[in-house]
Amino acid sequence: MKKTTKPFKFPKSPTGILGLDDITTGGLPQNRPTLLLGNTGCGKTIMSMEFLVKGITLFNEPGVFISFEEKTEELILNVKSMGFDIETHLANNKIYMEHIKINQRDETTETGKYDLEGLFVRIGQAIDKVKAKRVVLDSMDTLFYGIDYLVLRSEFKRLFGWLKEKKVTAIITGEIGDNFLTRHGLEEFVADCVIMLDNRVENQVTSRRLRVVKYRGSIHGNNEYPFFIEEKGITVLPIISEPLIQQISSKIISTGIKDLDEILDKKGYYVGSSTLISGTAGTGKTSVATAFAINVCKDKKHCIFCAFEESPDQIIRNMQSVGLDLNPAIKSGFLHFYSSRPTIQNLELHFISVKNMVKEFKPFAIILDPITNLMSEGPNSGIRLMLTRFVDFLKSEGITVIYTAAITEKLIEHNPSDEGISPMVDTWFMVEDAEVEAERRRTFVIMKARGMGHSRKVMYFNISSEGIKLKEIPKGDAAKRKDTRGKN
Repeated sequence: MKKTTKPFKFPKSPTGILGLDDITTGGLPQNRPTLLLGNTGCGKTIMSMEFLVKGITLFNEPGVFISFEEKTEELILNVKSMGFDIETHLANNKIYMEHIKINQRDETTETGKYDLEGLFVRIGQAIDKVKAKRVVLDSMDTLFYGIDYLVLRSEFKRLFGWLKEKKVTAIITGEIGDNFLTRHGLEEFVADCVIMLDNRVENQVTSRRLRVVKYRGSIHGNNEYPFFIEEKGITVLPIISEPLIQQISSKIISTGIKDLDEILDKKGYYVGSSTLISGTAGTGKTSVATAFAINVCKDKKHCIFCAFEESPDQIIRNMQSVGLDLNPAIKSGFLHFYSSRPTIQNLELHFISVKNMVKEFKPFAIILDPITNLMSEGPNSGIRLMLTRFVDFLKSEGITVIYTAAITEKLIEHNPSDEGISPMVDTWFMVEDAEVEAERRRTFVIMKARGMGHSRKVMYFNISSEGIKLKEIPKGDAAKRKDTRGKN
């Protein structure tokens, strides 16, 4: 009988930082140093501190934070807004913090040459004091400032080797260089893992990005990933494991519009599916989405309505004029609004705000109205990738999603990239304007409905104080109909 051998599992220390452990497939290399590089204000110190705090609170691994720039009191105050209770961890002997001032006559140097022996002694004492498993050195640029290249190379390798001997998982922060990843151009070759952070401005909107440049002995995500810093810490997006756990449902929920249910063979949407309602301004996209929201809330299920164009009060007032009253759903506590202009913050922050509401309310359905307002940066800017991953997240949560978008067939002809939204969804409705004998008439057609049969007819789409109605176009009108799509 052949012996079965277990596959080798690379030893890692989970960071506890949302999304980062997914990208690194488990965390940072255990008992090895990791370089965390980035420009000013990108979040290196915050990420390093969270690595230590999560090590204490989640994995019972004490830590040491050695700063060569900021004083200990300043660091404690700076991270308090993130909810990191450093004082308690200090009192419980779970973390040791020290500010070491480096200068030409510091105790970490010897006359005539640079020597880290004194620094090793101080860090070693700190590790022994709290029995640390994690260490942060912030930052190496201050530690090695103005040192000869040959001496620097030797001492840097010695530092990395010493940290490995102490069997601690370490993060060493540093600035990005001009011609190399680091200012000195050699640290990235010595380190087992290199993570680069970036704080960039595009279209006057700031966004942060993370990339795992190098990870010896382990597979990892190779792309750039948006991340953001909020009150509860750092979150890296997208979380690449989410699409893998997507669950498919065969259950059906009504669209909230009787006539629309009739032209869908399953009489509604699949639970957990995504639907796109597209068309020009004023064609009734929001009305179709609102009818669904009201139906969800009547069924005593939570629904989040994300308004990126109109305020909640304006939506409530406008929907009342077509017989759709949102007030009972709001009073019952089942309908929750998220309202924000897309230009106020970047796309990642909008999505994390929605994610936080998902965690709080555990909604059955979400409406994003209109999704195209979030895509002003263009098709090639990474916005569509972020949107795709967000769709995957909602699907993995089993949430039924309705998107509205200012997209028509005529617009797609002029700009084919606009069609990039439609492949992401399961069902697609197109609502457009048509001119029949000098009268504007709305038309409605089902472009696709994955997994179910549906009508392929173009139908009249009427909205009045009595609600939303669909009816077949008479043959005479069909012959006279003059298409005005794309003229608005």
